[in-house]
Amino acid sequence: TLGNFWQTAWLEFYDHMEGDEWTIFLVGAALVPALAFWGFNGILLVADITGKPTFITRYRIQLGKNDPVDRKKLWKAIYTALGNQFFVSYPMLVPMFYIMKWWENTFSKELPTFQWFLVELSIFTVVEEILFYYTHRLVHHPVLYKHIHKKHHEWTAPIGVVSIYAHPIEHIVSNTLPVMTGPMIMGSHIVSISAWFSIALVTTSISHCGYHLPLLPSPEFHDFHHLKFNQCYGVLGVLDFLHGTDKMFRQTKAFERHKVLLSLTPLSESIPEPPKKDE
Repeated sequence: TLGNFWQTAWLEFYDHMEGDEWTIFLVGAALVPALAFWGFNGILLVADITGKPTFITRYRIQLGKNDPVDRKKLWKAIYTALGNQFFVSYPMLVPMFYIMKWWENTFSKELPTFQWFLVELSIFTVVEEILFYYTHRLVHHPVLYKHIHKKHHEWTAPIGVVSIYAHPIEHIVSNTLPVMTGPMIMGSHIVSISAWFSIALVTTSISHCGYHLPLLPSPEFHDFHHLKFNQCYGVLGVLDFLHGTDKMFRQTKAFERHKVLLSLTPLSESIPEPPKKDE
């Protein structure tokens, strides 16, 4: 029944757009993911700027940081994020559009089954993990780090919008291409692309948000990367484990906290950092 609902909704939308594939592509690949990104980050920004509601700020990972957030740094991050979206990500959709048209499936009137979408989602995730891990390690090379990746690491205690606060070259190579490649390989339907782009943007925002909130994926892994710089390069952590780039992380309390929080007690309270020697 739910499948019939989405199929009917898709056909109504398709007819409303009169089958204009470029407009449909822009709505699915640009507008919907942007609304997901800024809608989610808008909620987080309220907490970052005002410190309210206090029940959210209790879940801050790096206690005492961004409390409240530096307004000057925040506006710089927002302007850069918007610039990357409008002048980097969106122009990259043009060649992607023609690649997807070549597959002749992206704008089909028949939606993919939910089971097939789950298969695609798994493939997208693996492709992103591989491409992001190695491109991320690449921009940490001293020559590239100084001129490119250092910008992203200005935030040692990140917030959600910082997920796309990066040098334009890094945004192309390390942020956008790893997410776009999976759908281009699979010749995915625009609805699958829209869902995947939205999921990718929200999950990377969670990884950078600085809060370990109940029921959401743990951001401890990537937060630790911003804190220590040379650990935890990937998304899932599989390649970090294989390459040994998470050894330091595994010896910390942050690793013990790296799980989905299933209670209302912040993990910073139930699994606190050990007291410093001078204490």
